Amino acid sequence: MNKKEILEIKKQFTNENCAITRICGCYVDAEKQIRTELKEAFLSLPEEEIYKYFEIFRKTLSGTPGKNLLSLDFPLEQEMPDGTQNWLLKLRNSRLMDDLLLDEFYEKIIQNYMYGENYYIILIHAAYDIPRKAQDGMEMFDASDDTYEYLLCSLCPVKLSKAGLCYNAEKNSIEDRSRDWIVEMPASGFLFPAFNDRNTDLHSMLYFTKNPESLQPLLMEEVFGCTVPLSAKEQKETFGELLSETLGNACDYETVVSIHENLNELIEEKKDLPELPTLTKPEVKSLLMQSGASEETMEHFEEHFDNTAGENTSFLATNLTSTRALEVRTPDVIVKISPEKAALMETRVIDGCSYLMIQIDDYIEVNGVAIKAGDIE
Repeated sequence: MNKKEILEIKKQFTNENCAITRICGCYVDAEKQIRTELKEAFLSLPEEEIYKYFEIFRKTLSGTPGKNLLSLDFPLEQEMPDGTQNWLLKLRNSRLMDDLLLDEFYEKIIQNYMYGENYYIILIHAAYDIPRKAQDGMEMFDASDDTYEYLLCSLCPVKLSKAGLCYNAEKNSIEDRSRDWIVEMPASGFLFPAFNDRNTDLHSMLYFTKNPESLQPLLMEEVFGCTVPLSAKEQKETFGELLSETLGNACDYETVVSIHENLNELIEEKKDLPELPTLTKPEVKSLLMQSGASEETMEHFEEHFDNTAGENTSFLATNLTSTRALEVRTPDVIVKISPEKAALMETRVIDGCSYLMIQIDDYIEVNGVAIKAGDIE
């Protein structure tokens, strides 16, 4: 799902656009025991609660695509009658009215969601009449041919509020505040099926994680039957390893800076497109060649790519570089510089020792104290 499609679903979580038919949920304690359950028509909830749920649902579709929001494709075997995709489809088609399916869903989540504290599983069913779009891009809300019927699940930590003092207006006194168990914003969640090309895509789903480095692999593999993708951090590390393996001695400062400059240019060129720029094996090869890698260096690129990343792996350009800062790290020093100023730095070997040289002007600041460049000896 691209950013526009995600935003279109998020817009439903308001009173004016609400397409939610039913909400179910259960509160799970640290011992993985269900303490209470909820089963209601969504619009029958008190208005104050509805607004708070809307905020949770919007947050479940928030964050950076490719980092917090990951598209998961169902393997072919999971689309068979006994597969996970078909089981999720049954749950959706039940409109959350089948108690046995709900109990099975809760049990699968509880057994595979690795969280050692209390949390609240929220599951909603919604049916969105997809408005057609006119040639000028305006939505025609009175013209709809298709309905997008989906499930949205939010897994929310439940934590005890902090101890403190409060003012008691009735007693006109300051006293100890009573502590409550607070439902926090979701740590994980999913949307099934995906909303691709502004329509139902039964072959994939959207997974949310608040922490991009905590992907809950058991949830993906056992509940959804999907392959766990590389996290944003793992993509960057794998890409760095691939560069080192492929370029070898040619993996110098100038080449790496050129690679990141070209990545930043690609991101800038495509920043207004709904789809994020993705690099597959041929595109990574083209990037390295464009950045100065020789044909001799690239001779075994395909082999290095398959061994390091995996034959069918693709990288999001935004996960491989930073448009804000270029970081140069040694065991003792970390230097950050704006990417467009990368030429101010270079590496040199002087008297057999390697140095990182930084071109400076007359102004330098050390711990907030301005010094003259000419004063440095």
